[in-house]
Amino acid sequence: MKNHHLKYLTILASFFITMAASAQPKMIDRVVAIVGDYTILQSDIESQYLQMRAQRVPIPDLKCYIFKSFLEQKLMLDQAKIDSIEVSESTVDAELNNRMQYFINQIGGQDELEAYFGKTILEIKEDFRQSMRDQLITQQMESKITGDIKVTPSEVRRFYNDLDPDSIPTIDAQVEIQQIVAYPSLSEDAIFEVKEKLLELRKRIMEGESFETLAVLYSQGPSAAEGGDIGWSSRGELDPAYAKAAFALKVGGISKIVKSDFGYHIIQLIGRKDDRVHTRHILMKPKVTPDAREKAISRLDSIITFVRKDSTSFENAARYYSQDKNTAMNDGLVVNPQTGSSKFELKQLDTKEYLVVRDLKVGEISDPYEATDENGKTLYKVVRLKSRTNPHKANLDQDYILIQNMALAKKRQDIIEDWIKTKQDDTYIHIDDSFKDCDFIKNGWLKTTD
Repeated sequence: MKNHHLKYLTILASFFITMAASAQPKMIDRVVAIVGDYTILQSDIESQYLQMRAQRVPIPDLKCYIFKSFLEQKLMLDQAKIDSIEVSESTVDAELNNRMQYFINQIGGQDELEAYFGKTILEIKEDFRQSMRDQLITQQMESKITGDIKVTPSEVRRFYNDLDPDSIPTIDAQVEIQQIVAYPSLSEDAIFEVKEKLLELRKRIMEGESFETLAVLYSQGPSAAEGGDIGWSSRGELDPAYAKAAFALKVGGISKIVKSDFGYHIIQLIGRKDDRVHTRHILMKPKVTPDAREKAISRLDSIITFVRKDSTSFENAARYYSQDKNTAMNDGLVVNPQTGSSKFELKQLDTKEYLVVRDLKVGEISDPYEATDENGKTLYKVVRLKSRTNPHKANLDQDYILIQNMALAKKRQDIIEDWIKTKQDDTYIHIDDSFKDCDFIKNGWLKTTD
């Protein structure tokens, strides 16, 4: 299991260390392997080697391990090419944007990121476009190989019982939380103010000012730093109202004001290709007035007063009164998007929620506080600590979903390894002599020769 996860650490590598490695003095490059129509370069190996050494990954024969990971990836890419598996530019753009935003948050800002690399955001993204595309295609190929694999409860129990005690993970303290959400009402004046600003910006753009510059200055969306550019998107990847307006535009055209779940936009169509559009936008959100804030908090206070007086349960209150549709029908229970379970390690909570939850006792309900939803909209909520567990060795009673996921990953890994063995015979593979001493090479990689 440990090796399986480390393989993806290798392939899905950290941008920072990879870029730092690429800035090192260049060696004279050469091809060290051919897998079907794909090659592996010495520089590929050296770049990953520098990265994993910096991460202090404890693997013996590290270069052989990295080389094996690349061989497996190229084998999948070669088969994906035969099977006509592709990913859209919009998918690549979306993943690149997510990665960029993550690292911008980590390093402290776009300017700091660009200074670190000595390149613009767009240049950094282009440097990683092909490797990102390869990663996404590899993931699709793996999904095709493993299909809709599931594990039964008996398989989960057998997997857990067969684990070496030393390989059973230690689980940090975890919490389960429930919430009741209230969105503040937006005043007509606040909405009017935003629309007036957008109309003025649209007028300035139509008179010749740069949409991109005005987006940097005024947009309240995460793409503001990139001039409002959100890359290529399919209709299904966009908010429905945004998509309807974007697909109705001609290239270069500017939309009227569009209301979406994120706020209010004006949109410019940069390009169109098949069922995808390339757009930029300026997003503005009406301000929450002090009066709206107080009304939302007062509403939550009234609901929680009933709960604390045992007039109703928190679960019933969440179902009937919470304005968050994702949790209301689940008794207010919040699902961890990273794991799919209802349990969070405290470090997985955002800072504000962490500060609220850390001091609650099980069954205790917080006072109302301000937060934001996945669309960046302001909301107010109360949370109830449903459960808290102390650090412990994973077990089937407390951590069934975790162990189920581990068993499923192992089953998928076994299927992929069997698939690799069958494809080794059907694919042209050439291994440079410098890597023929790696132990894994004997496992089928030299069956096909020049």
